Amino acid sequence: MSRLWTTSERGQASAELVAVVPALLLGVLIAAQIGLVGYALWSAGSAARAGARAANVGGDAEAAARSALPSPFREDASVSDDDEVEVRLHVPALIPGLPSVPLEARAALTAGEDGGG
Repeated sequence: MSRLWTTSERGQASAELVAVVPALLLGVLIAAQIGLVGYALWSAGSAARAGARAANVGGDAEAAARSALPSPFREDASVSDDDEVEVRLHVPALIPGLPSVPLEARAALTAGEDGGG
């Protein structure tokens, strides 16, 4: 019965594994960063809409927008309430050396016409 792998082939497989692991780790970090940016953008949009709803009924738009944000984004976020509610935040970088990603979301509710017919 012959051996399936010789000693040199086992060494080559180990070398290939060592070369592939950093690439896989980088791919996972990039995918996680993209997911985090998407989550932050969705959260900023939801917060802007919550602030616009509060402003539409005479409430505190900034407080409503901040309370709608997930806690990791609350401290760094800036909320402005002029004609529309604008939420700005920075997404932290998961990959060292990359800058944080700035995001902005806006929402406004206007008193619409009567939709009756």
